[in-house]
Amino acid sequence: MRPTDRPLVSVRPRILATVVFLAVIAANVAATTVLFFAAGLSGNTLIDIGRLTGLYGGLVLTFQLILVARLPWLDRRIGMDRLTTWHRWTAIGLLWSLVAHFVFTVFGYAELDDKGVVDEFVSMITQLEGVLRAVVAFALIVLVGGVSARFVRRRMSYETWHFIHLYAYAAVVLGFGHQVMLGKSFASGGIAWTYWCLVWVAGLASVIVGRLVLPLARNLRHRLRIVAVVPESAETVSVYMTGRHLDRMPVKAGQFFLWRFLTKDRWWQANPYSLSAAPDGRTLRLTAKAAGDGSSSLRSLKVGTWVFAEGPYGAFTAMHQRKTRALLVAGGVGITPLRALLEEIAGHVILVYRVRSEQDAVLLPEIKDLARARGAAVHVLTGPSDWSGPFGPLLGPDSLGRLVPDIRERDVFVCGPPGMTSATLRSLREIGVPRQQVHAERFSLTI
Repeated sequence: MRPTDRPLVSVRPRILATVVFLAVIAANVAATTVLFFAAGLSGNTLIDIGRLTGLYGGLVLTFQLILVARLPWLDRRIGMDRLTTWHRWTAIGLLWSLVAHFVFTVFGYAELDDKGVVDEFVSMITQLEGVLRAVVAFALIVLVGGVSARFVRRRMSYETWHFIHLYAYAAVVLGFGHQVMLGKSFASGGIAWTYWCLVWVAGLASVIVGRLVLPLARNLRHRLRIVAVVPESAETVSVYMTGRHLDRMPVKAGQFFLWRFLTKDRWWQANPYSLSAAPDGRTLRLTAKAAGDGSSSLRSLKVGTWVFAEGPYGAFTAMHQRKTRALLVAGGVGITPLRALLEEIAGHVILVYRVRSEQDAVLLPEIKDLARARGAAVHVLTGPSDWSGPFGPLLGPDSLGRLVPDIRERDVFVCGPPGMTSATLRSLREIGVPRQQVHAERFSLTI
């Protein structure tokens, strides 16, 4: 089936997935609240508030596990960048619910026992085993949250940040033990205990399946290895891979993998790269610019090297196309997923490629050949990042509106450096392109 013949979806996948996910959250919040009140109140308002916020904190923690599990159904419809953003939002909710649980519980028992707050806290730690576990779990969550702050994250390597985040799983185990051991709602077992165990099992199982079972199974099945390493320019290189049964790999143009090249000095590094050509069932190709130690060393990879690929990930695909025409806006090496999408996107396509000079336009000859074959238009905009044309910034609202007069009737896919992507999205808002027709994905990694 040619791209122009592919039927467009009638239901927006992202909306469907979001509604389903929020409905599951609402149902579990309701169930947790009902079971809490069914277990009976303590007679002390502070203690009851502390217990309830603790339950909500545990529930939020299980949903955080699902958000970082990279489950295919959610990832393909919502995208890893949005799931990462949701993960950050729920992390704030988790922190405040646990703080409220700690404060209200300690103050409530201090009031009940007629003790000072510090004395009560010391008594709880020394006399109740589950409380000490909870304090350690809380400290680990604060540690993980602290290293995720942007000003800290920017000063830390991904590998170090990832290793510290693994402590979050220890916090999950300790938190579950604390709630089951001391939670009044679970003291008598029954429905509440069974329900809570199922919630936590679902969260942990999601991580195990999404982060361990699926990647291992897919790599054992496909057995990827490098068949060619081709320099595209002085700074960019393409890596071609083949494997078994690639025609059965559930991958779409526009998606990316976390690639591990299994050499003695690189096997432990995972780097996100998009496919730079639509999957054809025989080979996979990535194209990367030398922007760091990982991508700089791609040029030295040898033919025959085995590859471990986690994915595919991302919702930056033609699955989300709503209109019969599309605009692709690329900046720099952000052209790679759009080059792949150019093969699969439906209808008439305009590609706008923003680079400093035409020599920096990676893959341009094959893009022009592909565009010519399918009747697409390609515009290469050159100049420094602050360069302006006769109608203002090259990706500003006036310039884009004149370059693509029917832009409001197109799906717009944007990929490039953060500054360029943000500026383009602002321009699209000013032009009045409906939000549901704008698609952009940033490679934000979670634990």
